[in-house]
Amino acid sequence: MPELPDVEGFREVLASCARGKRIERVEVRDAGVLHGVTVARLRRSLEGRRFAEPARHGKWLLARTDGPTLVMHFGMTGQLVCCRPGDPPDPHDRVVLTVGREELRFRDQRKLQGLWLADDPDADVARILHDQGPDALSVDRAAFAELLSRRRGRVKAALTDQSVLAGLGNLLADEILWRAGLRPTRRADRLDDDELKRLHTEMRRTLRSSVRAGRVPPRKSWLTGRRDDSDPTCPRCDGPLSRERVGGRGTVWCPHCQADGS
Repeated sequence: MPELPDVEGFREVLASCARGKRIERVEVRDAGVLHGVTVARLRRSLEGRRFAEPARHGKWLLARTDGPTLVMHFGMTGQLVCCRPGDPPDPHDRVVLTVGREELRFRDQRKLQGLWLADDPDADVARILHDQGPDALSVDRAAFAELLSRRRGRVKAALTDQSVLAGLGNLLADEILWRAGLRPTRRADRLDDDELKRLHTEMRRTLRSSVRAGRVPPRKSWLTGRRDDSDPTCPRCDGPLSRERVGGRGTVWCPHCQADGS
């Protein structure tokens, strides 16, 4: 599933491929990815517009133009690809935007999310993103601590709840908690100041490294690079990793390195 680093990569694809360019043509190959907008209105609203500087909030990409904003969410399998018009089509290319000599293709196999059109780039974007918490990459330590102190559930569930913090998914949450030495089943509201500080620091470090890589990198020095092994071991202590479900999500953690606490 695309998480914050992946979507930041899609933002860079959009900027390098289309920023400042005129949208010559909008082709909708599958209207099932459109939310609250018809094919005709999408084409009418976007064709002839120019892409401006794109933005991102959590897992959402804001494709700004000199008019409306195209809001994208990539669900579990979505991606944004820059292609030449003559490049072979992919069966999962759902919407294709022609910009100069290139195409932006919204590609998604499972179609769990898709595209929204925000005619008003402020009010409509705010409406679409109304249930999103602050962006995980930009939230400061004080706000982060305040958000988690209000949550009585498990800390992993709080980290992956997009209404609490926008952008973290399953891989990132497990990686951050492992780096911070905190068990994913800990109560969020029972973390002390030092633990919250450590958690925020490791979140920022993990996100910055992942953004540079364009994904959560499966390095062997990371939990992410070990979690899918047949007999996974901890990159830090080399002990066996544990698996369980936390908040309905498959969770991997190290019983030795991640303290139990209260």
